Amino acid sequence: MSEEENSQPSSSSSSSPPSSSSSPPPSSHFIGKKEDIVKAGRVTKLVNGCRDVLVLYHQGQLHAMDMRCYHSGGALQYGDIEEFNGLLCIVCPWHKYKITLAEGEGLYQAVDNPTAKPLRTRWRSKGVKQRIHKVTEVNGDVYVTLNESSETIASDAYQTERYRTVLLKAQQ
Repeated sequence: MSEEENSQPSSSSSSSPPSSSSSPPPSSHFIGKKEDIVKAGRVTKLVNGCRDVLVLYHQGQLHAMDMRCYHSGGALQYGDIEEFNGLLCIVCPWHKYKITLAEGEGLYQAVDNPTAKPLRTRWRSKGVKQRIHKVTEVNGDVYVTLNESSETIASDAYQTERYRTVLLKAQQ
């Protein structure tokens, strides 16, 4: 079955409430104070000199993902949070792509039978397209541990120095 044929988005959640412990994980990176992130709602940070990360606070939970949309590099920090098929998603402000906060799946609305009237649609998953990172809270400090899975994810294309320096400057 191809990614486009999956009938339901994944329901597992890697974006569970941030871990709380007495010390941050060894490979984590400090993002900021939780109270500041809650107040701002969203913060972006270049992590480890190589990855632009968006950390957002929504409905009592912290989430972290690559900052630029997997489709065309849109700035997700300006996207709305909406619910589709029971899943919280960030909607890219450029082309309205829907990305689940928990798993980074791209969602699309599929038509069951294009010849039937009225058209009947349902939300389906394209698979994981946006890299999601782990959030940890320690004594009011928020840390992100980068998802360093060797599997290529579509949002990786916008995490290069070439993209940051050449393509972004050309857009300005």
